[in-house]
Amino acid sequence: RAFIKVQDGCNQFCSYCIIPYTRGRVRSRRPEDVEEEVKILAEEGYKEIVLTGIHLTSYGIDFKDEGIDFLTLIKRLHEIDGIERIRFGSLEPRVITEEFASELSRLPKICPHFHLSLQSGCDDTLKRMNRHYTTAEYLERCELLREVFGHPAITTDVIVGFPGETEEEFAQTRAFLERVHFYEMHVFKYSRRAGTKAAAMPDQIPEQIKGVRSDRLLALEQKMSEGFRKGFIGEKVSVLFEEMITVDGKEYLVGHTPEYVKAALPKEECEKMHAASGVILEAEAKDLLTSDILLLKNTIAE
Repeated sequence: RAFIKVQDGCNQFCSYCIIPYTRGRVRSRRPEDVEEEVKILAEEGYKEIVLTGIHLTSYGIDFKDEGIDFLTLIKRLHEIDGIERIRFGSLEPRVITEEFASELSRLPKICPHFHLSLQSGCDDTLKRMNRHYTTAEYLERCELLREVFGHPAITTDVIVGFPGETEEEFAQTRAFLERVHFYEMHVFKYSRRAGTKAAAMPDQIPEQIKGVRSDRLLALEQKMSEGFRKGFIGEKVSVLFEEMITVDGKEYLVGHTPEYVKAALPKEECEKMHAASGVILEAEAKDLLTSDILLLKNTIAE
């Protein structure tokens, strides 16, 4: 797996974020430069690329006159031989339109794993954060992805303890997270950044309360994540092997499914089929090896 940064800067000015002031406005890499880098990586044996950026879905806004946007770049990279998977970093929820989702579904190399930045499940908090969507709009995007991709992995970021977040607002956030039912959540305690609007807001939340709220969401995340992974047991999955690990004295080759679920195959089975790092195969998910790894069996095809 290779990570490809395709843009820098951000024009969003969320009230808690200093990035637009330190990184500047959006600047996109030329698509031909990105293509050249990806072709070199493919020749070196990389099978998966992850497109990243400070505000990834702003890619191409500085190329509007040329008709180049984020979807244009994706389609161009999809044509590169040797690359078998394309994954995305954090996406702005508003990019998920019917047209965008439909176009992606026609590209077989796209991993059905979408990290949609949320930050809060309460509309009042989102307004104070200067996020440009509502929870209803966010949920609509998630439902659209599930309608088009079936069982995609949807992950997100959440900030707890944002200035002014009451117990009622936090309860709204927790209920919304459970309703969306994410595969994984990155939970962050709000951190004051000098020079941002949020730093000067009243009703700053004590660290102790942030910690309690963070723990509650992390417990919810663990429950939802395990439920998502268990949904693959007994199903055929595709895995890109990346490393060898030892669990309870036994060696396993470990990698990820397109949904970014970690999966493992015993070393002896790998040796039988001469599998090594960088091999993509299909196998049946047998059980949970640990709290976060699927155990594979019955290798079908390399």
